[in-house]
Amino acid sequence: MYEAVTTAGWDGEWFVRAYDANSNPVGSKVCEEGQIFIEPQGMCVMAGIGVEEGLAEKALDSVKDRLDTKYGIVLLQPPYQRYHLELGEISSYPPGFKENAGIFCHNNPWISIAETVIGRGNRAFEIYKKTCPAYTEDISDIHRAEPYAYAQMIAGKDAPNFGEAKNSWLTGTAAWTFTNVSQHILGVRPHLDGLIVDPCIPDTIREMTITRHFRGNIYKIHVNNAAGSQKGIRSMTVNGKQIEGTLIPYEPNQGTVEVEAVM
Repeated sequence: MYEAVTTAGWDGEWFVRAYDANSNPVGSKVCEEGQIFIEPQGMCVMAGIGVEEGLAEKALDSVKDRLDTKYGIVLLQPPYQRYHLELGEISSYPPGFKENAGIFCHNNPWISIAETVIGRGNRAFEIYKKTCPAYTEDISDIHRAEPYAYAQMIAGKDAPNFGEAKNSWLTGTAAWTFTNVSQHILGVRPHLDGLIVDPCIPDTIREMTITRHFRGNIYKIHVNNAAGSQKGIRSMTVNGKQIEGTLIPYEPNQGTVEVEAVM
């Protein structure tokens, strides 16, 4: 699968979206419309594909250059201007709406998570803030939706009402965002053998404390980032004992576990 994605699935600057029934690429520079899509860039990098080869960084740079806007990352560019029989519904919407280059809030967190994979905490947090209701209240007159809820989509830059939200509540965005913030930006995520602590945060955050309930224990995690790093744990102690790496081995019936991590 890895080889297939890095060969047939790589387009030179980003990952291809698909191939149609006639074996023509979708989401490629050879396409007149719909040259780059958001989904494969997020999914491939989340899977760790192309990280060592530099493909992941190229793909996410292409997202920033071609898909990013002040209200979030659009689904594709350029939008479809006519109906494509081989693609169907995606090309039936007006440019900038829904799947045709709208800002789908559901998959914006995929790009934020992908940025944490390559260690760019500043960029990951920037993407998170663009669709998070806590940061968008000042554009409520443009958004025109409940200021406390995620929308399924926001009209993209090709739409006449760019920035207007559609279909609030009808989305998996909140769940994906919670996963993004808790497990990838704050970096505290479950593992079969215990709990991983590996934050990827903005370099302006110099200290934070996280409480995590996990398999009957309560983990009190203090992260020291005096160095102003975006990713990388230099040392970690668990109940005063130094451990190697970022995995806290699970032990039952510990009650409260005190964790000190230094970035």
